[in-house]
Amino acid sequence: MEKIILTGDRPTGRLHVGHYVGSLKRRVELQNSGEYDKIYIMIADAQALTDNADNPEKVRQNIIEVALDYLSCGLDPEKTVIFIQSQVPALPELTCYYMNLVTVSRLQRNPTVKAEIQMRNFETSIPVGFFTYPISQASDITAFKATTVPVGEDQLPMIEQTREIVRKFNAVYDEVLVEPEALIPKREVCCRLPGTDGKAKMSKSLNNCIYLSDTAEEVQKKIMGMFTDPNHLKVSDPGCVEGNAVFTYLDAFCRDEHFKKFWPEYENLDALKDHYRRGGLGDVKVKRFLNNIMQEELEPIRARRKELEQHIPEIYEILRKGSIEAEKAAAKTLEEVKRAMKINYFEDAQLIEEQAKRFAEK
Repeated sequence: MEKIILTGDRPTGRLHVGHYVGSLKRRVELQNSGEYDKIYIMIADAQALTDNADNPEKVRQNIIEVALDYLSCGLDPEKTVIFIQSQVPALPELTCYYMNLVTVSRLQRNPTVKAEIQMRNFETSIPVGFFTYPISQASDITAFKATTVPVGEDQLPMIEQTREIVRKFNAVYDEVLVEPEALIPKREVCCRLPGTDGKAKMSKSLNNCIYLSDTAEEVQKKIMGMFTDPNHLKVSDPGCVEGNAVFTYLDAFCRDEHFKKFWPEYENLDALKDHYRRGGLGDVKVKRFLNNIMQEELEPIRARRKELEQHIPEIYEILRKGSIEAEKAAAKTLEEVKRAMKINYFEDAQLIEEQAKRFAEK
């Protein structure tokens, strides 16, 4: 069996460093690993419309922002199929068939759906499209017969729901669909990077993001204003690194070689943390160190993005070709699904022949 990856993002705005450490950097590594036969990365505009139906222009404009961030981080259209979800008509048709395999009560028990409904304050006015998006996600994954889906732990219930749909379909109809496995980030800190204000989630609406496309000045300003330990009022005060956003970012981005380059006074991050905990180390110095690290990481991405911004028609051509390739793969799966469900009427020569014979004998 081929090893296939399917992953993607909703186009709700520019991507930030949380996306980068949580998924983008890992995707580039997987792309270049040679371990996978095919990698599909989807810009999930149809899914974004489930809670942005009244603002389609927002979704439309953000398609290119996401594509630029993908390419500037190193995703290569020669190795990875980058496509737009709404341009693959097989996906909503598969979703329609899968809906018959899932109960309303099962969707209501999905922890991810429950959390996101609460976060968006839908409560009693949940759009049907949003409520059923786990089924749509199962369609996305199974259409490409993905064996691997890179996700954070908060998305595991979604993968399990896909696995349930696959098992139900294969049991009722035929062994057509592939049951995917989740690929969790190796490092826990990569699962969810906090906002610069220390809040658990980095969010555009909270204005606590560092975007991949931010200028060096913007990045520095955001880092120097980051949340630290509120009880670390004086340099001499002992500090807490747990829940301290600056140290969480260092956990995600810092490597031992950064100390040799930017702060040779310390051997590694553990030594720096020990000093901060003892007291005698100011937040400003730590933030400057983090700024040096992140500028080094983000500068090549910024430079590539600036160059790519001069070639927008070519970016859309990449997306067009990727969407065509994705549709071919999804259409093949759809054909197999319809054959298994016995709704491939016009391709079933045996059915037509049997029916003709039955009526001729009357």
